[in-house]
Amino acid sequence: MFEGISNADPVLLALFAGLFTWGVTALGAALVFFFKSIDQKVLNAMLGFASGIMIAASFWSLLNPAIEMASQAGKNPLYPAVFGFLGGGLFLFLVDRILPHLHIGLERDQAEGIKTSWQRSVLLVLAITMHNIPEGLAVGVAFGALGDAVRGEAAGFATFGGAVALALGIGIQNFPEGAAVSIPLRREGMSRLKCFWYGQASGVVEPVAAVLGALLVVLIQPVLPYALAFAAGAMIYVVVEELIPEAQHHGSSDFSTIGAMLGFAVMMLLDVALG
Repeated sequence: MFEGISNADPVLLALFAGLFTWGVTALGAALVFFFKSIDQKVLNAMLGFASGIMIAASFWSLLNPAIEMASQAGKNPLYPAVFGFLGGGLFLFLVDRILPHLHIGLERDQAEGIKTSWQRSVLLVLAITMHNIPEGLAVGVAFGALGDAVRGEAAGFATFGGAVALALGIGIQNFPEGAAVSIPLRREGMSRLKCFWYGQASGVVEPVAAVLGALLVVLIQPVLPYALAFAAGAMIYVVVEELIPEAQHHGSSDFSTIGAMLGFAVMMLLDVALG
């Protein structure tokens, strides 16, 4: 079914996948043209859903393949799994401390990262943009593993269907994320067009990160298991540090929990069906 497409340049495939996930972010941001506000319970459910997809993708599409690849290559799987995973979390920890950003619902003086005079709207978008870096990297690494030079090490674990499943899962969870950026900005008095622009801009980093992730794997083959675990660690950091607290910040935690369960089930279904 995928034979012809799967033989294409993995970096090009990663670019297309990144553009797809960015496009879905833009679709979600476009909801601002139809809604001026969003019920907090719905927002919590959407953020929980995104969390569930990212947790499932971190294991099914990234961490587990990394462990199996290392084992097949005769290496101790603990090294790429543990060091790669923790490295991804450390990377996001440093970005979180350095990049100026502001989470939705907080005041301007509660911005995190290096102090700056940037506008509140820019800081709000940067908070979501930071979330999308590991998502783009994950997609890029998954497609980079399909390269001819990498196929031997990734044989049986890196499949085109699995990479597509990951891109679809990331894309699906980007839809509510796009809405979660644009609609709250509308409540702050911005025009609908400006809210949409900022909402879709939060996903611009994904095709860039996808290409970088694919290039890294294609050019430096032995890093593949580490790269997969790194992307998993970065995504889990985002979920625990940002998405789950935001999903439960205003109460209605049952909705965020149900959303997380559904998101996990959707990503698991995609991975099993396509991977």
